[in-house]
Amino acid sequence: MKKSLILIALLLGFLPAHAQAGASTDANQQKARALLNSMIQAMGGERWLSLQNSYFQGRVSGFYQGKPTGAIEDFFQWRTPNGQERDEFSKKHDDVVIFTGDQCMEATYQGKKPLPKDICDDYQRRRDHSIDVAVRVWLKDPNTILIYDGQTLSERHLTDQVTLLSPSNESITIQMDSETHLPRSRSFQWRDPVYHDKNEEREEYDDYHTFDGIPTAFSITRFKNGDMTSQRFLYKAAYNVPLPPDAFNIDAATAKVKK
Repeated sequence: MKKSLILIALLLGFLPAHAQAGASTDANQQKARALLNSMIQAMGGERWLSLQNSYFQGRVSGFYQGKPTGAIEDFFQWRTPNGQERDEFSKKHDDVVIFTGDQCMEATYQGKKPLPKDICDDYQRRRDHSIDVAVRVWLKDPNTILIYDGQTLSERHLTDQVTLLSPSNESITIQMDSETHLPRSRSFQWRDPVYHDKNEEREEYDDYHTFDGIPTAFSITRFKNGDMTSQRFLYKAAYNVPLPPDAFNIDAATAKVKK
């Protein structure tokens, strides 16, 4: 009976404004959650959610103020959903970078050393605002607010845009292809600790190929405040690959590089 009265009130325009606003907000959140769930299914569903690790091989190019710097390197990357990452650069694998927790270390023939603070901070910001974290952490928090922002274009692709707002007032915005539901971009903002102005970081995803049941973007382009900063092209991808127990141990990596 109560439900019928609410429906009648809505039809006749008698429902109080705050009640209508609440219903609209709930519908918007439900739409956003449904789209994110469709994205998860498009990315592999339970297979993607239960990944133990990922392996990527490709080439990365650097840009400054949107223009190529000429820096091009081969890279080999191992990554786990809990934030561990190992990057090996050049075909000789003689420059190894390992990220674990709040540690950012590099191993070369000269030994091991911490990465510069700005590089470490940049990595941690991207990690903490990644699609992995958005789905595996933020989406599971009942206090996270989901907002459906409507449809927009991303690199000539029609997308559905959803923003996740965390209890700490951080946000992640994801654009999903309206047909395939695969991610087309991820963006977030952060405030510069020195100048206190806002910066926007954005990644765009394209050229998807499926490996082991997981659609994988073979082209990833990064932007900062609208300027392209790097572009990554993959040659190979694999999932749940065998990893040695010391894969993310900087001392083991240093010993191997020295040889």
